[in-house]
This record gives sequence, C-alpha cells and structure tokens, in this order.
Amino acid sequence: MMANLFSSFDPTTNFSLSLNWLSTFIGILIIPSLYWLIPSRLTLIWMNIILILHKEFKILVGNINSKGSTLIFISLFSIILFNNFLGLFPYIFTSTSHMTLTLTLALPLWLSFMVYGWINNTIHMFAHLVPQGTPGILMPFMVCIESISNIIRPGTLAIRLSANMIAGHLLMTLLGNTGPSMSLILLNFLLIVQILLLVLESAVSIIQSYVFSVLSTLYSSEVN
Repeated sequence: MMANLFSSFDPTTNFSLSLNWLSTFIGILIIPSLYWLIPSRLTLIWMNIILILHKEFKILVGNINSKGSTLIFISLFSIILFNNFLGLFPYIFTSTSHMTLTLTLALPLWLSFMVYGWINNTIHMFAHLVPQGTPGILMPFMVCIESISNIIRPGTLAIRLSANMIAGHLLMTLLGNTGPSMSLILLNFLLIVQILLLVLESAVSIIQSYVFSVLSTLYSSEVN
C-alpha cells in the first residue's frame, strides 16, 4: 500500500525485500549472447555507438595514457542508459531515480580521480585551485570557491541524474492518475500528452546518461 505519491519510487513498497533492485542486473543476461550469436542489426548499431563514444571520450581524456581509459566511461554510459530505459516500462523499478545508485556511481569515480591527482600531480592540482589571471587579493577566496565546487561534484552528478529521472516519471504518474475522472475527449488528449512525454523521457534517458559519462571524463582529464 502506498502511503504517498513518492512511495512509487520506493523499492520496498511491494516487497519486504528490495527485489526491485534486481532490475539493475538484467543487462548482464544480455551480454554473453553478444559473444557467440551472429551479429544482428541491433548489435551493429550498438557497436557503432560505442565506437563514436570511444572517439569522443578519447579526445576529452587526451592522447596521453588514453589506452583503455575510455572503456570505464563507455561502461558507465551503458549501465545508466540501460537502467534509464528500463524504468520507462510499466511495473519496473527505476534504479537511477535513487541517490543510492547515482551516488554509488559518482562518489568512487570522483574520489579515485582526486586520490590519483593529488598523489601523482600535486602541483598541477594546486594550480587548478587558482584560475589563470586571478588578482593576488582574490586568490584566497578563489581557492575556497574552487575547493567547494570540486567537493560538491559527485553530489551534483548524482542529484542531476536522479532528479531528472524522478521529475519525468512523477509528471507522468500525476497525469495518469487524473485519467479515470476525465471525459472521453479529454482522455484522448491525455493519451497524446502521455505519449509525447514518453518520447521526451526517452530523450532525457539518453541525454542524462551521456552528460553523466562526459562530465566524469572531463573530471578525469583535469587530474592528468
């Protein structure tokens, strides 16, 4: 039983155990078949997308020590995109709408970049705290501002993804709940609006997974 509207995003609403989180791992069942089945058109399209992403991430990371470094960001894009799309289906829990998952993805990445950067490129990391051309009197303030903006990066990554996923789903839920009380003409109009929102959510799913992975790539390029 739902206590409020936001309970629809709670993985323990219908079960005493968090079985809805199993939707995150459904993609693992698809991966093995790609190694032995004859490539389909869908597989070829996906391989082309991966190659395009590899070229873009390689430019962002830089050519120095870039061998294999794009794989983690392509994998990150893939898992977020899969879970975003999966959440658009009825009765499937959207795991990316929870900070539990988004922060679990963002925080270890950011932390590993910071540890690597401060250990191997300490002078370079200190130089990032003061933008070029800053007057001497403003340097202490700029160091504080840059430090805060750096610390909140994993939080902004996580909140951006989860908030965008929740907003669209919540709007569709609110509009859907008004359906039974509508007349036939308004109901037809509501169906058109819901279909348009579904298309918009599909676009948001792609854009947010791309933004998350691109920003992670940019953060990694700053520590080299």
